[in-house]
Amino acid sequence: MLKHLMNSGRVGLAAAIASLVLATAPGAAEKIKDPSRIVAIGGAVTEIVYALGKSDLLIARDSTSLFPAESVKLPDVGYMRQLSPEGVLSVNPSAILMIEGSGPKPAIDVIKKSSVQVVTVPEGYDRDGIARKIMAVGDALGAHEQAQALVDRVSADIDAAVKAAAEIPAEKRKRVLFVLTLQNGKIMAAGDHTAANGILKLAGATNVAAEFQGYKSMNDEAVVAASPDLIVMMSRAGPGPSDAEVLAHPAIALTPAGKAKAIVRVDGATTLGFGPRAADAIRDLSKALYGG
Repeated sequence: MLKHLMNSGRVGLAAAIASLVLATAPGAAEKIKDPSRIVAIGGAVTEIVYALGKSDLLIARDSTSLFPAESVKLPDVGYMRQLSPEGVLSVNPSAILMIEGSGPKPAIDVIKKSSVQVVTVPEGYDRDGIARKIMAVGDALGAHEQAQALVDRVSADIDAAVKAAAEIPAEKRKRVLFVLTLQNGKIMAAGDHTAANGILKLAGATNVAAEFQGYKSMNDEAVVAASPDLIVMMSRAGPGPSDAEVLAHPAIALTPAGKAKAIVRVDGATTLGFGPRAADAIRDLSKALYGG
């Protein structure tokens, strides 16, 4: 690519290098051709659009997009992992800006075959992953400089939050079991390569289920053997087990967490969003785990 640009006679060496760097920069995304009517899929994506001052381009969002509060006024096209082509395309978007992992795949394939441009934002569960998201959204919206400024602010804030959490002595680090759901006695826990695992690490905790990847069911023997000091679950937005019911689970009751009645509820959208408010999520979780 660089050789082609240099030989074209239309750009110099400096411009050629700049073009190459921009094309291969981490988090770089294709630019949206017509940004007049954008649907945002993914809470972090929507939040970033607002943080960049580009909310006037949004006409709809998915059900995980709950921040800032004014975003909820936009039409809801469905849950990011259970989208329907009809629902997304019914609002007549000019483009769709969606987080990686949106689905199901057949629905996404149908949407991509329409005349509507789809730009995918890379997912990530650490400081650099958040920076890539912000830059991808910024580049897609033609707001590279604003995105870089936001990355600088957010990264500095995350660094400060992580530094504070890292000061917790190793012997006081909590061993945490993050329970995504508990239905019919089955515990769905968060393993490695999940947003839950990412936030636990940043907040200075140890994920006792990190031996497996993704969100998986844990049998009673595995839960007891994991021996968590604390159970973390998302706040209840509807029907679901109470704290007392969770702690009374036959396996959890035998763990240090169950015996100490130690359970913490967190806001899922904020804690697992990995967007511009990640530093606040780290501080809030660390405070919930260790006090202060």
